[in-house]
Amino acid sequence: QVHLAESGGGLVQPGGSLRLSCAASGSIFSIDAMGWYRQAPGKQRELVAFMASGGSTNYADSVKGRFTISRDNAENTVYLQMNSLKSEDTAVYYCNVVARVSRLYSARSYWGQGTQVTVSS
Repeated sequence: QVHLAESGGGLVQPGGSLRLSCAASGSIFSIDAMGWYRQAPGKQRELVAFMASGGSTNYADSVKGRFTISRDNAENTVYLQMNSLKSEDTAVYYCNVVARVSRLYSARSYWGQGTQVTVSS
């Protein structure tokens, strides 16, 4: 199994910054992709940013130019640097990892428990 440990959420004023971290551990053979989703109250979970093993990235239009995703492959950790935060960024942020536990098994998706980000004055 793969366990994801998230950290870095909290309360920040509009225009401020936060950095989220997500460390993957357990029986990991390989990681195909790592990223972040978010879910605001009353809304569906949506993609924020994703990074494939080769380094290609994908961002939601609403965060382009403000958020940056990065990975430390040696530590199986993914980061989300969030700058110029807006009230509409308020949500629970979930780490997502697509990983294999063995070369014999297909990759599957794993989720963190979520970390609250609140942007408010």
